[in-house]
Amino acid sequence: MFTGIVEAIGVVESIQRVELEQAAVVRLVIGTELPVESLPLGASIAVDGVCLTVVASHAVGHFAADLGPETLALTTLGTLQPGDSVHLERPLRLGDPLGGHLVTGHVDVVGTIVARREVGTALELEISAPPSVSRFMAAKGSLAVDGVSLTINTITGDVASLTLIPHTIEATKLGDKKVGDPVNLEADMIAKHIDRLVGIQLGGDRSSGGHTPRREISIDTLRRYGFVR
Repeated sequence: MFTGIVEAIGVVESIQRVELEQAAVVRLVIGTELPVESLPLGASIAVDGVCLTVVASHAVGHFAADLGPETLALTTLGTLQPGDSVHLERPLRLGDPLGGHLVTGHVDVVGTIVARREVGTALELEISAPPSVSRFMAAKGSLAVDGVSLTINTITGDVASLTLIPHTIEATKLGDKKVGDPVNLEADMIAKHIDRLVGIQLGGDRSSGGHTPRREISIDTLRRYGFVR
C-alpha cells in the first residue's frame, strides 16, 4: 500500500531479459538516493505508480525488480530505457501519515496527456482515460498519475483536469510531460469497491460475465437497500 507521495526520483541503470524457470521477465536495475538496502528481498516498491517486488540489491542505492508480461502489457514500464527517470515510493507503514490517498500500485490503465497549460507558477494537465477508469473519476476526488496522488479539478467526458503546484513540478517528473505522452493511471480504490458493492446490490454484478442487467437507480431503490434514509 502506498500514498501517492513520491519520495525520490530514481534512474534506470540497466534493462535486461532474464529467463526464469516459469517465464521470461524483464529486469530493471534502478539507482536511487533512497536507503533501499534496508528493504528486504521480496519487499514492495512503487515505480512510476507500479507496485514492484525487490528481487536483488546490488549495492547501496541500487535495486532490481522484475517486470512480468502483465506489467509490460498494462503499464508504461515496458517503454523505459537506460537513463530514464522514475518516481519511487516505499510502502506505507502502519502509523505513517497518509498525505495523499490510498494507492495500491495496481495500475488500471494507461492514459494520455491531451493538454497542458501554465497557470501562473502552476501547471494544468488534462488527461484522457478509457471509460473503464473515467467512470470512477470525480471532481475533487483523487487519481494516481505515474504514482503521484493528484486532486481532480473537473471532469469533461473521459478527460480529467488536474493542477500541479510548484512543489509537485519540482519533486516529480510530471511537469516534463508533453501532449501525447502516456501515463499510468490508478483510480481511487474506494470508488471501485463502492461501485462493485452497489452493483451487486442492484443486480448488476458484472463478475459473472455481465449477463445480469443493471437495474435503474432511483431514490426508492437506494432507500430500499439502505443506502439512504
